[in-house]
Amino acid sequence: VGAGLLPLAPGSDGGGSIRIPAATVGVVGLKPSRGRIPFASGLDSPGGLSVAGPIARTVADAALLLDVQVGGRAYSYATRAPGAGPFLDATTGATASARIGMTTVSPWDNDDDIVLDPEAARAVEVATALLTGGGHGVDTFDWRPRGYAEMFTTIWRTSAARMNLSDAELELVEPITAWLVREGRRLSGAQVLEALAAATTFERDTITAFSPFDAVMTPALALPPQPIGWFDARDAAKNFSQQVRYAPYSSFVNVAGLPAMVVPVKLDASGHPVSVQLIGRPGGEATIIALAAELERRVGPLPRPAVWRG
Repeated sequence: VGAGLLPLAPGSDGGGSIRIPAATVGVVGLKPSRGRIPFASGLDSPGGLSVAGPIARTVADAALLLDVQVGGRAYSYATRAPGAGPFLDATTGATASARIGMTTVSPWDNDDDIVLDPEAARAVEVATALLTGGGHGVDTFDWRPRGYAEMFTTIWRTSAARMNLSDAELELVEPITAWLVREGRRLSGAQVLEALAAATTFERDTITAFSPFDAVMTPALALPPQPIGWFDARDAAKNFSQQVRYAPYSSFVNVAGLPAMVVPVKLDASGHPVSVQLIGRPGGEATIIALAAELERRVGPLPRPAVWRG
């Protein structure tokens, strides 16, 4: 999609794997609410983090693919998320005035050296001005989550521990994968249960904190796209920390089970697109799709890579 070979494609997002690459290359990525798309029972992913969703060149294409992914099939194992489609309808017509919360706080702030790049901060300012100009209210709010890092890393390592890899096979995978698997296999049952309970509390507290708003806006990424080799391939702990510092606004949305969408709103000094993230209420895909479509219209077409014209 980023290379222009396809207009849209399905993806999966357990901690940002749709939104992070989409924001990196300046396309649209949508992580649906937990339960929006049939995804087995959800219990095969500790914490119910993973969901399927669309990556697309435009908001309308993303909404169209979401409608296809939702389909009309019965939910045999999972509870259906609230709200209903077709979500493509949300991309057309006037957008009702919305109250939008804005924060640059991430739940990793107390545990890692999170630094927000000026271009990422500027993207939020640009989106705020565009939304305000469209009649929406955008309010900065205070959000101070605690204890997130330990809870999430425990669940993440637990997921890795379930990989069917022998000790010998762990020598063949990337160091960060082997590190997560080994760390996960050292966890006790009590540690895992405590983390899952903490995730439930975090989900409830986050939904409550965001409830005054129709949507919440954050930066999509904290840092600009990094060159190949920036992520340390040998030091697994450093690699994990680098991933957190690059994209500290992604994984908590999975823990909370909320829908979120990234959309480019400006170009940086080098001509690379910079995105913001819109987070909805439970089942609130239609609202964030409508807001993203409005941003897309107000921003206008952004220059595409030369490969698209090849």
